[in-house]
Amino acid sequence: MAAFADADSLAHAVAAVEALGPLDARAMTAASAHLDGLTKPPGSLGRLESIVVMLAGITGRPDATVGRRAVIVAAADHGVARRGVSAYPQEVTAQMVANFLAGGAAISVLAARAGATLTIIDVGVASKIPAAADTSGRGGRLISARIRAGTADMTVGPAMTHGEALAAIAVGLRVGEAAVADGVDLLAIGEMGIGNTTAASALTAVLAEAPLELVTGAGTGLDAAGLARKRAAIGAALAVNAPDPKDPLAVLAAVGGLEIAALIGVILAAVGARVPVILDGFIAGSAALVAVGLAPGVAPRLLAGHRSAEPGHAVILRRLELEPLLDLDLRLGEGSGAALAMDLVGAAVSIRDEMATFASAGVSGREER
Repeated sequence: MAAFADADSLAHAVAAVEALGPLDARAMTAASAHLDGLTKPPGSLGRLESIVVMLAGITGRPDATVGRRAVIVAAADHGVARRGVSAYPQEVTAQMVANFLAGGAAISVLAARAGATLTIIDVGVASKIPAAADTSGRGGRLISARIRAGTADMTVGPAMTHGEALAAIAVGLRVGEAAVADGVDLLAIGEMGIGNTTAASALTAVLAEAPLELVTGAGTGLDAAGLARKRAAIGAALAVNAPDPKDPLAVLAAVGGLEIAALIGVILAAVGARVPVILDGFIAGSAALVAVGLAPGVAPRLLAGHRSAEPGHAVILRRLELEPLLDLDLRLGEGSGAALAMDLVGAAVSIRDEMATFASAGVSGREER
């Protein structure tokens, strides 16, 4: 019965997204007109202005606020890690979750700086998460919703069952819906999971129909031999599972990850409620690929926080037609690039709300010749 309920939840979430239609053109026109009335040449603040216009289109409000911010990080392990596809042991996933909770990770610092709450979802961490005490005031809140202790080894069969993929998406939907109900204005997503760039590369190869060599990078710092193992593992997974790009849910179950599935749910819940979502890097991007496969209306309502140094991320951005807000050679994950981009989005809204207009400042406007 749970699988039916999870499938029903997904169907409702997809329907909510598709019912939105295109971005709100009236709100975008109003936002653009307001920006043109500020004390600057039209368009002179470049992409800061386009952010304001996009927020209007997503939310349906020319004066969309971004004061209440949240970062949601999904964590899980990957059976394929046993194939030597990462430079770090699998135990690091649980240890890093503890670090998030203690406030000592990069995302802890960056979320706090952005004025965002930090929530971590354990949807499939393989080992016990160590006890963590937050003495910094930056620690996150843990939601324990473990579907299983990591995925299976995708080189010998599906990473998870169809039901497990649905269950992980349903977890993300519930967390995303709770954030919306709590009044969040701006949501960023990230992840933690040793081996998850391997899953993201496999998903991207299938859903973007790209050569695996083009979408597979060194992840956390593999040497040449490690990269060769990683590519071989992805090739084996694709050969064994033969995922069909026309069935994104089946692709997710075959070669994805539980944390990727949870992020899909978060994306769908937020987008369906007109809450802007900032994607982090490669793994969050792979979740977006699946989400867009399920509900094409998701794509124009996403903000790409940054362009990851992982080669597959550029492929995803082109596929989704997203222009990253930042390009800083980041490849950490955790939601770090998305949290950084929150400050940029906040700056764009401050420009909209705090700059003087030509009329209020007594400044002469542009002369027509």
